[in-house]
Parts: sequence; structure tokens; C-alpha cells
Amino acid sequence: MLISLLQPPKLKLTSCDVSCGTCFPASARPLPFITLPSSCSRWRPETSALVATTSRSGRSDEHQKLQKEFEEDDEDEDENYGGVSSRNSFRRREEEKDYDRDPEFAEILGGYFDNPEKAQARVEERIRKKRSKILHTKTGSSLPMKVTFNKFDFSNSYIWLEFYNAPLPNDISLICNAVRSWHIVGRLGGCNSMNMQLSQSPLDKRPSYDAIQGANVTPTTFYNIGDFEVQDNLARIWVDIGTSEPLLLDILINALTHISSDYIGIKQVAFGGSEFENWKENFTSEDAGCSVHKI
Repeated sequence: MLISLLQPPKLKLTSCDVSCGTCFPASARPLPFITLPSSCSRWRPETSALVATTSRSGRSDEHQKLQKEFEEDDEDEDENYGGVSSRNSFRRREEEKDYDRDPEFAEILGGYFDNPEKAQARVEERIRKKRSKILHTKTGSSLPMKVTFNKFDFSNSYIWLEFYNAPLPNDISLICNAVRSWHIVGRLGGCNSMNMQLSQSPLDKRPSYDAIQGANVTPTTFYNIGDFEVQDNLARIWVDIGTSEPLLLDILINALTHISSDYIGIKQVAFGGSEFENWKENFTSEDAGCSVHKI
């Protein structure tokens, strides 16, 4: 009798649900075991009963099944609300680009059927003003540059350039640098055709230079040069070479030929003349494509 009193009473468990409250009091009922996917932080009431009744042997399979259901639900919600998933939101936002609309171009296209010629003229004007923002696959011209002379005076004449298209700022800078270098070399006497010892010596002999002969040659000097003026696809520059030195002109023509073929197409170069095609005197409006550049 003493032994039976020291032993704890044995409780007989039934096969009913532990959560019904008939076998255990409310304070002694074990809590249901719930397993949620680690990637989800939201509570799903519709899945709690299924998780609570999951046995230990099939817990891993149910875990994978529930995780798959959660991921499918996330994708469905993202599609319904037009959003993106948390895993791909950052990557997709980087790929998206917000392009600004162009009301000017929309207006041009809107009036095309009413007046096609006016719309085409506006498109050409737009392209001319925004050429610096347009990419070109080829900047030069395969056509040879035409060279003409019109009463050219070495001491007081214009040199005219006609381009196939209005030159861009980079093209103007390149031409100004070439003309500036041409002027510096000529002003220092580097273009003297009277002293061409190396170029006139035979190719089969070792080159030699006579310093006394070079020092006694009459020097040539490039006296003065004006600004480089641009009007749309036309340009001009005033020069005062001083002496009649054809070598100076050859050097300039060679440089412009290379610029025309590789960088910007030059239709023709005209030496001399006070007028040239559509050139307008005292017309300096920047809106019309006019600019002046110091040499």
C-alpha cells in the first residue's frame, strides 16, 4: 500500500485530438507544433492546421510543400498588384529606365498629315540644332575634296570651306587647331620652298644638309591670320601670307584633305574671292548656326 502511494498516478490517454480539451485541462494541454518556412515572415492561418497535424516523420516533406506554396502565393500577389518580388525588385529596378517624352517631336509628328513639307522642314531644323547629340557611324567623306582658286592674293584673301553638313564643335576645334599649327609653322619660316635640300636630294644617297646654304636662303614669314568664321555648313578665314609661297598652300590642302576623309566631309576649298554662295556679311546669330573662333 505504501508503494502504491509513492508512485505517480498513471494517466490514460485517448486517441482524440489534444487540442479538444477533454483529456487535458487548458493549462496542461501541449502547444501545437508549427513549422514555417524561413523565407516567409507572414502568418498564414489557412496553413496552420496542416502544419499542426504534421508528424515528425513527414515534417520535412510538408515543410518543402509549404515553402513552395508560399512562394507561389507571393508570385500570384505580385502579379495581381503589378509589383515585383522581393528577390528581383532591386535587379529589375536597375534595368528599368524612365525615358522623358519629347513634346516637340510629338507636335511635329502630329502635324505631318496636315502639312508634310512644314513637318519635314522642322525635322531638318531639329536635326541641325541637335547634331552634337546624334551619334554618327562615319564622320568623314569618301568623295575627294574639290580645290579651286579665284583671284587669290597671298597678302589679302579669304579661304572658303564648304562642308557637306554643318560642323560639330569637335570638328570646328580640330580644324582650328590644324589652321593654328599651319600658321605657327609658317610664321616661324618652316614652309620655305627655297630651302628643300632633303626633299630634293636623291633617294639612293645618304642625306646631307648644308647649313650655310640654309642660312643664306631668303626667309619667308606668314604675316597675319584672321578668325575662323562659321555659318551653317560654310566657313572662311582671312590670311595675309605676305610672300608668294605655294608650299604653304600645299601643306594646308594636305591637312584639310586628311580631315575631310577621316573626320568631317569637306565638299570644296576655295582660295580667294570676297563672296561665296550663301554667305551673309555681318550675320552673327548663333541660332542660325553662326560662330566665330580665334586662331
